[in-house]
Amino acid sequence: MTPVAGEQPLVAIIGRANVGKSTLFNRLTRSSQALVANIPGVTRDRHYASLTWDDHSVLLVDTGGLVGGEEDLSGMVRQQAEAAIDEADAILLVVDGRQGPQPGDAEVVDYLRRTAKPILLVVNKIDHPGLEAQVPEFYQFGLEHLHPVSATHGLGLSGLLEALGEILPPPRELPAPVAGIRVAIVGRPNVGKSSLINHFLGEERLLVSPLPGTTRDAIDTQFRSEGVDYVLVDTAGLRRPSHVDRGLERQMVLKTIKALARAEVAVLMLDAAEGLTGQDLRIIGLIEDQGKGCLVLMNKWDLVRHDVKEARTLLDKATSGLEFMAYAPVLPVSVATGYNLRRVFPLIAAIHAQGGTRVGTGELNRLLKTITERTPPPRYRDRPVKFFYLTQPEVQPPTFVAFVNQPDGVPDHYRRFLVKQLREKLGLTYAPLRLILKGRQRRIPGRK
Repeated sequence: MTPVAGEQPLVAIIGRANVGKSTLFNRLTRSSQALVANIPGVTRDRHYASLTWDDHSVLLVDTGGLVGGEEDLSGMVRQQAEAAIDEADAILLVVDGRQGPQPGDAEVVDYLRRTAKPILLVVNKIDHPGLEAQVPEFYQFGLEHLHPVSATHGLGLSGLLEALGEILPPPRELPAPVAGIRVAIVGRPNVGKSSLINHFLGEERLLVSPLPGTTRDAIDTQFRSEGVDYVLVDTAGLRRPSHVDRGLERQMVLKTIKALARAEVAVLMLDAAEGLTGQDLRIIGLIEDQGKGCLVLMNKWDLVRHDVKEARTLLDKATSGLEFMAYAPVLPVSVATGYNLRRVFPLIAAIHAQGGTRVGTGELNRLLKTITERTPPPRYRDRPVKFFYLTQPEVQPPTFVAFVNQPDGVPDHYRRFLVKQLREKLGLTYAPLRLILKGRQRRIPGRK
């Protein structure tokens, strides 16, 4: 079967500090998602990624939460990793094979065993045969599945993934797909997400039917506005207002990620009276990482719109904080008064349409030639940087692959210039756009 994003089990990477959790995370995601790995900014501060192999697809989480066995482990688990572990369908417990078993490892094992979740013990840093002699020491923890690997060099990962596939729960059957633009309403608690949903589904009588979701607590809602069908992707965790402490913040993030994975367009709600917060910026990073088109709603505009100076200041702050997602339109709204809400769905439809844009290879290469001849890239190591051709392998988001003689020689500012030019020339005002640079493939003798 083909893996479906909406039914992805969650796999959490757990372990003490400096055992190689992030290295394992990066190695696995790069090997399975080559298109994503080479995009600057996509992996910036990223701790979540889809991992696909054979007929399996999971959401991989690098918790980074257990930082030292000498400290109060229970407190750290509770604050930083408990929600991820609670949501997880399986756990990769990473230990340091060079150091051997440590007291902190035993504490982590005891904690995880109480969760009754399937656990794979990953003995990392087994970089050469001489270190394999230390692996049997880890059997003292009483875990059945033990896998020596080298995350740095990629050794033992195929066997690890095979074992992971065996302990994952069977895929859930999905309902038949429902026509419509899939929209996720996201944002931190108490910014007005529930009020917005109730406004459209209640006051405007747009509700057609509740649809079974693909996560444990998800409910999708289908409705129509101005002749266009939409499917509202929401989770109970996003609908319910709640206090977000350090423990619940992780849970909020996980639920946001699941909602975004199943959506085509994100609607990010901000509180106009409070402006951008750290939590808002984190959600913005999640949206950008997943390449979703986005509409930003500055809610509670009725509280500030009468103060022109304050309103302008708030819009300027929001725009500056959205620099990594500058393509996203920002719309001041008030759910309480209905201000500007009539513009929401036309903008969503426009964002979705641009995200599905596909451009022919001929047109792309004519455009690439015009851009690079008019403004050539700078030389690299005293050699010219040459762009050969441009293709578009994917939509949602529009993804372009440029083949170049020296990919490492293209500076970030020139990459940004190319993205800006492509966006302007192709009319992709609202769409996220990904540009991947690859070395030109060498021809194999005897093949055309």
